[in-house]
Amino acid sequence: MSAIKYVEDLVSEPTHAYQLSFEQYLIMKEVADDNSVSLIDIAKKRGVTRGAISRQIRVLLKLDYITQAIDPNDRRRLILNLTPTGAETVAALNPKIHERFASWITTFGKDNAQQMLALMNEFRRKIMAKDNQ
Repeated sequence: MSAIKYVEDLVSEPTHAYQLSFEQYLIMKEVADDNSVSLIDIAKKRGVTRGAISRQIRVLLKLDYITQAIDPNDRRRLILNLTPTGAETVAALNPKIHERFASWITTFGKDNAQQMLALMNEFRRKIMAKDNQ
């Protein structure tokens, strides 16, 4: 567990300057990449509960990184959008995150880096499946 926490801290280091976790950055990146994404869409894609994503969204709303707007085609849906500050933050973080992962690939090699990420994803899926039981 301490190794996973250490890796999480390494991944999140560039986002801390913006008061973000890496998970919150990933949500913002998804919003930046898809201007019709909703909280429910993100929860389904990540295989987590709406409550888990909602907690992350609440922080992003408070920091004025995202907004929510009613979908004109389905008034039950709230579409997420980046604010100008959110867009600037994603633009500033993207190269820092890419640089961080590129240095890992250089240090560990592509195969080892992919194995590590696959193991972390498997761990996350199994823990989340257990928590949802």
